[in-house]
Amino acid sequence: MSAPQEQTPANAPAGLVMAARTPWFDLTECTGNRTVHWTEDGERVGEAPMTLDTYHDLASVTKIVATTTALIRLVSDRLVDLDAPLSAYLPRSYEAITVRDLLLHRSGLWEWWPLYIQPRQPPPRYRPGRARHYSDLGFILLGEIVTAATGLRLDRAVAELVTRPLGLTQTTYARPTGSEVAMSALDDRIEMTMLDTGRPYPVPYRSTDFARWRYEPVAGEVADGNAYHAFGGVAGHAGLFSTVPDLLKYCTAMSRYEEHDRLWRPEVAREFFTPGPDPEQALGFRRHGLDLAGETVTVLGHPGHVGSAIGFVPGRDVALVVASNRLLVAGAPIPTDDLWAELLRTTTQRSRTV
Repeated sequence: MSAPQEQTPANAPAGLVMAARTPWFDLTECTGNRTVHWTEDGERVGEAPMTLDTYHDLASVTKIVATTTALIRLVSDRLVDLDAPLSAYLPRSYEAITVRDLLLHRSGLWEWWPLYIQPRQPPPRYRPGRARHYSDLGFILLGEIVTAATGLRLDRAVAELVTRPLGLTQTTYARPTGSEVAMSALDDRIEMTMLDTGRPYPVPYRSTDFARWRYEPVAGEVADGNAYHAFGGVAGHAGLFSTVPDLLKYCTAMSRYEEHDRLWRPEVAREFFTPGPDPEQALGFRRHGLDLAGETVTVLGHPGHVGSAIGFVPGRDVALVVASNRLLVAGAPIPTDDLWAELLRTTTQRSRTV
C-alpha cells in the first residue's frame, strides 16, 4: 500500500519560493506555478512554473528596499534630517509630523486612502507620535521626500541610490523586462471590496466612485491600487519588482552594512536598525526574533501583501526571502506573515542540525 499523499491546503499559494543564506547552511525551495488561469468551468489551465528567476511584485517590501534604503543614504549625506518636519521638504505639508514619525508609523496618518479617487490626503486620523498605526500614506510621503531631496523621479532616485550601487540588476519599478513574471492578483477585487465594505478602513467612498478597475489578471503590473492607478506604478509604499536572487543580494548587503561605508555611514544604518518606542518597529524595518544556532538574534525586514517577505540579521551574514503569489486563490489567501513564520521556523530547525 502506498503512503498517503500530503494534501495541499486550498488557500496555499499557487507558487512559492523560500530561500535562506546563512554561515551554517543555504536553503532554496521553489515549487508551484507563477501564473494560473481558470476556464469558466473552474478548470485550471495555462499554468507556467515558478522559477528562481521569476519577477515578483514586492508590494510593501518596496518600503524598505527602495524608500528606507534610499533614506539611509540621504540621511548619511545630510540631505535629509530624521527629526525635521515634513514641511521642510514638502511645502504645505504637515508641521507636526517628522520624517522619523513616518518611518516609525507613528505619524497618525490614515493607514490607507484611495488616492485614485481623492488625490488629496485626508487630515491625520490619530494624534501624531502617540501610537503606531501602520500607514501606506506615510511611505507615499517618504517617497516624495526622496524625490524632493534628490530632484529626481523616485524610480531614478532609487536606481542611483540603491539598486545600481548594490548591483541589484533585477530590481526595478513598474514593468519588469521579460515575460517571466509571477501573476500578482486575479484582478482589482480586493480594493473594490475594501471600498464597498469599509473594512478594514472606513473611507467615505465605494467602488462605483472609480471607473478604471482592472477586471483581468494582474501580471507585470503592481497590484496595489494607489501605486498603479494614482502613481503610474512608482511610489514609496509599493511598485517595486524583483527576483529571489536579487533580494538575497540585497539582504546580504544589508547584513554586511559595515562593508558598504562608501554608500552610507554605518552609524546611520545602525540608527535605522534600532527599535523605536515599539519593540517590533525600527526606522522603516520590522523586527523579528529568530532562534539561530543556539542564540536569539533580531531579523530586520518587511512583508508584502502580494506574498513576498524579506529579512536580514545585521552583522551576521543572514539573508531570508519568501516570494509567492498567495492572492491567486478562490477563497481567503494564506497570510504573508504565515509564510514568513514558516521560513523562520525552517531556518531555526536547520541551524540546530548543523
